[in-house]
Amino acid sequence: MEKNTFKTISANAATVEHRWYVVDATNQTLGRLCSQIAAILRGKNKPYFTPHVDCGDYVIVINAEKVALTGKKWKTKEYISFTSYPGGQKKESAISLLHRRPEAVIERAVKGMLPKNRLGRQLFRKLFVYAGPEHPHQAQKPEPIQLLTK
Repeated sequence: MEKNTFKTISANAATVEHRWYVVDATNQTLGRLCSQIAAILRGKNKPYFTPHVDCGDYVIVINAEKVALTGKKWKTKEYISFTSYPGGQKKESAISLLHRRPEAVIERAVKGMLPKNRLGRQLFRKLFVYAGPEHPHQAQKPEPIQLLTK
C-alpha cells in the first residue's frame, strides 16, 4: 500500500502573490461581469485558494459608464438606501445612478458578491472602478484580462 505524498497547501499573507488586472466593461452584462470580478478579488481563480486569507488580485475596471443591463432593468431596477429616520428611505433607478455616478453601479454589484465581514471589506479595497478609459495605475503594470461574458 502506497502512502499518499500530497500535502494540502494553505496560503498565508507571506506566500500569496497579488497581481493587477484591467477589465474593460464596455457592453458587458453587469451581473456576469461583476461575479467574475468578485471571484478574482477573492482569489478563487488560483490553485491555492484559502477561504480565510486574502488570496485575490487587484482589479481595475474601465469604461464603467458603458456597462449593459438586459431587459427593462435600466428603468425597473432600484437601488434603495435608508437613513434610519422616519421617511428616510430613498430609491433611485439604475439609469439615474449610472448618470449620477457610473462607478457606483459596478461597485455596489461587486460589494454584494463579497463576504460580509472584515475580509470582504479588505477585498473591496482592491477594486478600482473608473467611468472612462483612463486610470492612474500605470505604475503597477496591470495586465488586460478578457472575462467570459455574454
